[in-house]
Amino acid sequence: MTRVIHTGDTHIGYQQYHLPERRQDFLDAFQRVADDAVDDGVDAVVHAGDLFHDRRPQLGDLLGTLSVLRTLDDADIPFLAVVGNHETTRDGQWLDLFESMGLATRLDDEPTVVGDTAFYGLDFVPRAKRDDLDYEFASHDAAHAALVSHGLFEPLVPDYGNVEWDAREVLESATVDFDALLLGDEHSSERAEIDGTWATYCGSTERASAGERDDRGYNLVEFADGEARLSRRGIPTRDFVFVSVELGSGEGIERVREQVGQYDLEDAVVVVEIEGDGETVTPARAEEFIDDRGALVGRVTDRREHATETEDVDISFADPDEAVRDRLRGMGLSEAARDIDETVRASKTANANVADTVEDRVRDLVDDPAAFEPAEDDDPDEAVAEISTSEATAEPDGSSGVDDERDDAEPASPDADASTPEAMAEATDGDGDGQPSLGDFS
Repeated sequence: MTRVIHTGDTHIGYQQYHLPERRQDFLDAFQRVADDAVDDGVDAVVHAGDLFHDRRPQLGDLLGTLSVLRTLDDADIPFLAVVGNHETTRDGQWLDLFESMGLATRLDDEPTVVGDTAFYGLDFVPRAKRDDLDYEFASHDAAHAALVSHGLFEPLVPDYGNVEWDAREVLESATVDFDALLLGDEHSSERAEIDGTWATYCGSTERASAGERDDRGYNLVEFADGEARLSRRGIPTRDFVFVSVELGSGEGIERVREQVGQYDLEDAVVVVEIEGDGETVTPARAEEFIDDRGALVGRVTDRREHATETEDVDISFADPDEAVRDRLRGMGLSEAARDIDETVRASKTANANVADTVEDRVRDLVDDPAAFEPAEDDDPDEAVAEISTSEATAEPDGSSGVDDERDDAEPASPDADASTPEAMAEATDGDGDGQPSLGDFS
């Protein structure tokens, strides 16, 4: 029997709402997973991608991650992982650096056997390069086998135009029979049984958007008697308080305060949505009340502003990234254009470095003409109209209310940004042999 924790989408380094406290929350959640692994004595921790939120994590994020990995290493618990889309770099991956230090194993088409189970990996693959995949995996002699991958798979994720893979096709094409498909990228714990094989997402370990309302956690997977058994475990995270206020005729800010005041807001992220026929409510007034009650941060959206413009718009600026993705899906953009858009919006580098990051991504894509072909079955005119509507909902001060993390990013510095795995390895070489030294991180 083999028991493993299946986790992923830890997004270490994400400074949500521009708050260092939220950045620390993402690292703390990963530490809780490792502590659980040690306490439960599992055979391995399997990470399904997006360990980091950005391909250029800051030094503090790297050091924190190394500390968590040492927790597992000290307990002789292997850390097996694949590379996700958020952390992919052009050359060596951060996971390669951790592997060179003996703290991780990057899964691939060769089996990594733990107990009586062989684990294989399939990193995130851009859409334009997936046609070249042959799903050929080396054979194994273990009793069970699992494939770990990162991406959006049918039938687990509804196809809204951004689904990347068909899980059934992968399982049918693979040269190895898998007992489980352990996935990352979708932040909810979706699962489905496909012709006798369990396919499951582990969900994220922290809420990366206001739309992630379910408790955070991970999967516990047990391989025994020729099958995989799945169970779900939660982990404590920072409180998110979600308040929906329906304003009746004549009701306004006082009603909002009354409803929000019923909750314990101390150190919480508070997300308020306002609907109904009542008076107009300025989000800033409600957020000031939330701040006074000790909340870490408050985000208030008067959804009626969007409903008066068009019936089709459903935007919450508490989750700007998802709102933008929804609008982009209908614009007919090529794979290259969507990739570059994601690169710019996900970047946590200083403004001066965003152009360099985009240039790296273009180099990756330029050899594949198919990546620049417009997407089919989309209606760009409709999407442009929807975006124009969202622009009409700007705040009185001229801002849209969207958290643009590039506007106030701190300038990059040698101490704050290691930039690449190769640079990190060079910076941590304490003995002149060109290899990173564990002692340098003590």
